[in-house]
Amino acid sequence: MIKVKIILVGVLIALGVIIKCHYGYCEGTSISTPYLNVSFDAGNKSGGGDTVLQIFFLLTVLSIAPAILIMVTSFTRIAIVLSVLRQAMGTNQMPPNQIVLGLALFLTIFIMTPVWNEINENAIQPFLQNKISQEDAIKVACNPIRKFMFKQTREKDLSLFLEISKTKRPKNMDEVPTSVLIPSFMISELKTAFQISFLLYVPFLIIDMVVSSVLLSMGMMMLPPIMISLPFKLMLFVIADGWYLIIGSVVKSFM
Repeated sequence: MIKVKIILVGVLIALGVIIKCHYGYCEGTSISTPYLNVSFDAGNKSGGGDTVLQIFFLLTVLSIAPAILIMVTSFTRIAIVLSVLRQAMGTNQMPPNQIVLGLALFLTIFIMTPVWNEINENAIQPFLQNKISQEDAIKVACNPIRKFMFKQTREKDLSLFLEISKTKRPKNMDEVPTSVLIPSFMISELKTAFQISFLLYVPFLIIDMVVSSVLLSMGMMMLPPIMISLPFKLMLFVIADGWYLIIGSVVKSFM
């Protein structure tokens, strides 16, 4: 309870310093960094509330930015496929979650690199050079991401959310709201991930069924089939060069 009170007092003090700096001490001054320029003008008293709201809005966006970036990229499909693959092989926690998520993250970076490069060239760099405004930079940055999502989104899913949101049917892709496109892209990614996972699961399921039948015919009903089938699964996966085939197929599915 004491820690909570201390934190609240600290937040209130920091907020008071910011507001006082805005209205009193920072008149006509600016604080600049190599990539950020924040200026406060005490002459415009009516804009003080807007500045505070912008700060809170920025902090809110930063807090949910990782989740947003995960949902609008290839991370969802890759993470699900790798997780189901591990479960199908019956290796429990091998490879560990850190390796699975790390591999999914770096594959996502590899797949999304062309999109990031386009955003950097057309939005970030012009904005840093003061060639375009912040609003224009956000609109330009959204275009490559929207193009990527449209390519992976099924028309059926898009129609579903257009109908739910009671949005007038758009004439082209530019008229589709981003709030409709994102959930459509997410459920399309989930379906695609489950389709790929099913195809991966079938060979390992056949091995389990064969091993179970053999053990049952030999009267070894007390011996766990998973214990016997695991070496055969690993051998099949290594002989078939499974990582090469799976990673290559998943990455090419976005091309």
